[in-house]
Amino acid sequence: MRARVYWPVTIAAALLVGLLAYGLTTTGADTTLDAATAKGERVEPPTRASLPVLGGKGTGSLADYEGKVVLVNVWASWCEPCRDELPLIEQAHKRMSRRGGTVLGIDVKENSGAALDAVEEYGLSFPNLRDPDGSFVRAWGQTGYPENYVIDRQGRVAAVRRFPVTQKWLDDTLPSLLDEPA
Repeated sequence: MRARVYWPVTIAAALLVGLLAYGLTTTGADTTLDAATAKGERVEPPTRASLPVLGGKGTGSLADYEGKVVLVNVWASWCEPCRDELPLIEQAHKRMSRRGGTVLGIDVKENSGAALDAVEEYGLSFPNLRDPDGSFVRAWGQTGYPENYVIDRQGRVAAVRRFPVTQKWLDDTLPSLLDEPA
């Protein structure tokens, strides 16, 4: 009789394992942006949804920066590589702003207070939005933190960096885009 009691549990466990395996194999990160930009193509962003302004009222979106080159920096204050790159991102913002560009920070799934503390600590002068549930960056194929996307003056994704930026990457990526006409 004991064998009959465990039989439904065994089947339920097997179904659960199967469902988990199916989910893991069918929900990988979307690499559409990576593939396109690696071939030199520029593509429309997966979303331009409005997000809440970090520490402020109202919302903001990529549409607010139409005609500008935008370095979209996806970060979180608890992420050490994100914190390590913030001074470089701030320097890039200062250089870009003199040439018709900007950095737009997207703080993901965290307490606004912690993010605002990081903004103050690093003296960030670029605008920051909040992605409270991660849905915005998930649409972009986010795989981790930090991530950076460069939007050209026509609003297309021109470059993707799935790990911390370097000065070389910024120097290789931004100047030619900033030189392009609107």
